[in-house]
Amino acid sequence: MSFCSFFGGEVFKDHFKTGLYVCAQCGHQLFSSRSKYEHSSPWPAFTETVLQDSVSKHEERPGAFKVRCGKCGNGLGHEFVGDGPKKGLSRF
Repeated sequence: MSFCSFFGGEVFKDHFKTGLYVCAQCGHQLFSSRSKYEHSSPWPAFTETVLQDSVSKHEERPGAFKVRCGKCGNGLGHEFVGDGPKKGLSRF
C-alpha cells in the first residue's frame, strides 16, 4: 500500500529507520517499518498493517482502493491490485 501527503511533498518515501508509522491526524498505529519496501512511486509503500483495524479500504474503481485510517477516517492514499514488492508477498 502506498500513501502520501499531497501538501508539500512526501518526506517518508526514502525514510527507512526502525519504528511505527501512525496517522498524522489521530496517532493510530498504521504500519511497521519492517513492512515498508522501496517503490517506484513518490510515496512510501507497505506490505501489511500493524493491526487488523489499522486501516479501512473501499473500492473507488476496479483495482483501486481508497485507504483511510481505521480510527478517524483520515485519507492515507490508495492501494492498487497487483501492486507490491516482487518477492511474492501479498499486500494486506
